[in-house]
Amino acid sequence: MSDATKVEDIDVLSRKEQQAQGKKDLPLYADRVKVYPKRIWGRFRKLKSAALFILLAIYYLAPWIRWDRGPNAPDQAILVDMPGRRLYFFWIELWPQEIYYLTGVLWCGYACPQTVWTDLFLFVERKIEGDRNTRMKLDKGPLTGAKVWKKISKHAIWLLISLVTGGAWIMYFTDAPTLVTEFFVGQSSTAVYGFTALFAATTYLLAGWAREQVCTYMCPWPRFQAAMMDEDSLIVSYQAWRGEPRGKPKKGAEVGDCIDCKLCVAVCPTGIDIRDGVQLECIGCALCIDACDGVMDKLGRPRNLIAYDTEFNQAAHATGSKPRTRIIRPRTIVYSLAMLMVAGFMVMTLAMRATTDITVLHDRNPLFVQLSDGSIRNGYTVKILNMRREARSYDLAVDGLEGLSLSVVGGEQDVGATVLDAKPDSVATYKIYVAAPRAALAAAIEEVTFTLTNQETGETARHETVFRGPEQ
Repeated sequence: MSDATKVEDIDVLSRKEQQAQGKKDLPLYADRVKVYPKRIWGRFRKLKSAALFILLAIYYLAPWIRWDRGPNAPDQAILVDMPGRRLYFFWIELWPQEIYYLTGVLWCGYACPQTVWTDLFLFVERKIEGDRNTRMKLDKGPLTGAKVWKKISKHAIWLLISLVTGGAWIMYFTDAPTLVTEFFVGQSSTAVYGFTALFAATTYLLAGWAREQVCTYMCPWPRFQAAMMDEDSLIVSYQAWRGEPRGKPKKGAEVGDCIDCKLCVAVCPTGIDIRDGVQLECIGCALCIDACDGVMDKLGRPRNLIAYDTEFNQAAHATGSKPRTRIIRPRTIVYSLAMLMVAGFMVMTLAMRATTDITVLHDRNPLFVQLSDGSIRNGYTVKILNMRREARSYDLAVDGLEGLSLSVVGGEQDVGATVLDAKPDSVATYKIYVAAPRAALAAAIEEVTFTLTNQETGETARHETVFRGPEQ
């Protein structure tokens, strides 16, 4: 770890400094230095606060939105129906085999849940215990009645937020109004209370205690962001060419614009020093930009000593070369095309996806039976997926061998085809027997195709499988 966590009266030496002092046997893991982010206000803080309010409102209110899907269907707009094995998102209904669509709604940055709830918990902490310096003095001070009261109040509100957060998450898996009513009268299941407690504990631990450690040690994004960036990527950057050498402005002294106030470190939620360059812990919140701009305004110097900039431009300024802005370049073109292709594929497949599907499972024991007339019979389990909200009738046919005949357990035998029904929005399961003359078998394993045809729309679904017989 670097010495980026040094803030005001907290002194943490870097590995190089400690080694220089003869402390060579350093542990691979350093104890956490608690971070006390200072409150700051500016354009990025306003944007982050707006995102916080909007995202929390969406999270807590979304389960209460209703959406009419017709009779015998849940009317909650966003619902993960585990017993019914469905995911509902307004007019979209996803089945288990379509769960890959969820990869298109992953998010990060200001919308990261860890960022949002940590910000909320910090807001509560500041309101009760005060800003950075006050909180530091409180933690270092003796145990008094006022300190105990503040700590109890803070953690009580944290636990309340965590409980509401956990309860809101459960609402996405069951009808929200029903859940709330049953929850408070003690009629909910043990699973509901258990998972609510689990998610509440997770929120309390990650947002209240772990905080920046989640971003540093648990989040996968910092691990691969370096591979996605190049010298023209816009990142939060310290303009060393302008800020160095650091120091207090004195008459006759040649110093840069950075007065080494460390306010950029004090406001950082992960406790890093942006002046040390690109770091794993940086979450791109840009609060250091707000902090530095405020200092520059007071000193009457230009803003953007810390700004969104590129590594190329920083080097260009330092050498007197001409800066450049390259938004359109091979990397951004490839990334944009990839995102457009993924988004287009998802929209196209959602718009054109079939509402009927069929799966066929061959019986494993016995693989085949020889009937009294010498013909060979195979057994199959056929599952019909009816993704519509009305009952449907289908023609089932099988081909691939001459003389094939179908029979349904409990139904009448029909040569080549039979009629099967499926209830609305359900999976209909049938036991099917297929028989073929032994003379039609040229090998022990033959390929056959089941074809399912909607009698009303003509929509078809096919499934290829095998027909087994004795060795020839």
